[in-house]
Amino acid sequence: MNLSNAPDQSNARQNELLQSSSERESLLNQAVGEINDFYDRIDDRRVRPDVEAETIREHLSNYDFKSSRDPDRLLDDVAEHMKLWSLHTPHPRYYGLFNPAPSDVGMAADLMVAGLNPQLGAWHHSPYGVEVEAHVIRYFATQFGLSTSAYGHFTGGGSEANFSAVVVALTRQFPSFAQTGARGLAGQPAIYCSEEFHHSFVKIAHQCGLGREAVRLVPVTSQNVMDVGELKSAIDRDRSKGLAPFMVVGTGGTTNAGLVEPLSEIAAVAKAESIHFHVDAAWGGAVILSDRHKAKLAGIESADSITFDPHKLLSAPMGAGIFIVREHQWLRDAFGLQTDYVPQSPTENLDNYQHSFQFSRRFIGLKVFMTLASLGRQGAGAVIDRQLENANVLAEKLEKANFEVLNGASMGVVCFVPPKAWNFESHEQFESLAERVCQSGEAWISTTKLGGRSVIRACITNHMTNEDDLEALVNLLVENHP
Repeated sequence: MNLSNAPDQSNARQNELLQSSSERESLLNQAVGEINDFYDRIDDRRVRPDVEAETIREHLSNYDFKSSRDPDRLLDDVAEHMKLWSLHTPHPRYYGLFNPAPSDVGMAADLMVAGLNPQLGAWHHSPYGVEVEAHVIRYFATQFGLSTSAYGHFTGGGSEANFSAVVVALTRQFPSFAQTGARGLAGQPAIYCSEEFHHSFVKIAHQCGLGREAVRLVPVTSQNVMDVGELKSAIDRDRSKGLAPFMVVGTGGTTNAGLVEPLSEIAAVAKAESIHFHVDAAWGGAVILSDRHKAKLAGIESADSITFDPHKLLSAPMGAGIFIVREHQWLRDAFGLQTDYVPQSPTENLDNYQHSFQFSRRFIGLKVFMTLASLGRQGAGAVIDRQLENANVLAEKLEKANFEVLNGASMGVVCFVPPKAWNFESHEQFESLAERVCQSGEAWISTTKLGGRSVIRACITNHMTNEDDLEALVNLLVENHP
């Protein structure tokens, strides 16, 4: 074989990935066209797909990866089936689990990030990207009432931010933890959350090596928020047993019902007990931009750390979480290290790998920056106000149809039970009604339990939802009751 005449396999592979400028433009325009088609016809689409797993697997069996596919036809196929076989969280009648309809500028930002592919692990690799994220984080820190020494980082979502909070709190409270871990501690560390907490903390305690029993659940009041008296009693009781309380979590928008816990009172207990106070405001943090609703987060300014998800009420594309701490040094203590292979930042130690879990990381913050910059604070507040007001309108429509709303349509979440005349007595009846609504393809709702009571849960997390969509949900509930 004459090697000089053999095809250059490496170049062949490269050329299959590297298209001409016109081909790239055509492919990206095709993708934009598919997205526009999705939104132009979204009202006509099923919210939940009607498909079985075997149907999807049979289709995917056509892709054995033994031969190449034309990119244009491949994109056609993928777009068709994403539209056909996905639950559409951007649909205005998706009343689901804190998933947004993304802003247009946020979509454009994610496209730019995918194309330019910056690496935000270190300032040296992406000065602009790192500084954009730092600018946004500092802005939100000031909105939350923290000082100029506050800082943070972007995450993929609230669970990762909460994980960061636990690591920071452990490192603050137990200086030896960074080197010897939990095994070097004299007592079992304990985290205090209300019974309405986000279950990410159970996973986090497991993954941090603390064990799931480290999460101590504090009873809630009749209003389904943390009972602060019970919190104090739980801490005293655990200390007497040799446990080591190190962190208390107040929730700024519970997952079940959107309720804000008494943050100021929880902060006072945390301060008196000298333990870390974290606010999980993944859902409700955005209301800090609303002059009308920001008072609901009173007490968040006392937090040692905050979790906040702009991909919820602020309508940034998923996933975009933010973790903020009161003191920048706490991040360096928890995550800092030295490497020989990463160039050092020339300014203020703004290397993400020095104050977060990540080394390689996407430019998460651009979609938040562009969404906020395009709206301005007043515009962002108006979007949030509209979503929360829609929840109030839905509550009124439900009550007019003899449903009972249990949580006052708190922070965009409506928890309700059917009319007494329907005689719902079991959780299965609630689930059956919700499933019939979802099967219709006209809307998506879910069930949960609030204070041990079965409820139907509808969340307004879509800036496109209007009064007709709210009326449609009430009609679907009535039409599908047993």
